[in-house]
Amino acid sequence: MELDKPYYSITETAVMFNVNASLLRYWEKEFPQIKPYKNKKGDRYFTQKDIETIQTIYNLTKVQGYTLQGAKAELKRAYGKHASQAQAVATLLKIKDKLLALRDSLE
Repeated sequence: MELDKPYYSITETAVMFNVNASLLRYWEKEFPQIKPYKNKKGDRYFTQKDIETIQTIYNLTKVQGYTLQGAKAELKRAYGKHASQAQAVATLLKIKDKLLALRDSLE
């Protein structure tokens, strides 16, 4: 999905997925991964990351037929996978720095 703006209103987001705004508010309560910006009036503005998460939730629940609990478990599993990948990258970067420092000390 090509997104060209940094924020989308709840109405724009609801139209993207052909759902009611109330469903998006419900999903926001149920899925902590959705964290829209709220202005002083309480209007919600979704980031591209929020919309990607909503796309995943929509796909799991509306297309693949997951229950809400199943979708939550799948998102948590996917987040754990990404978190462990990020941890591995951080560890590899530390090893790289140590190896470069060792190389520099040998020269």
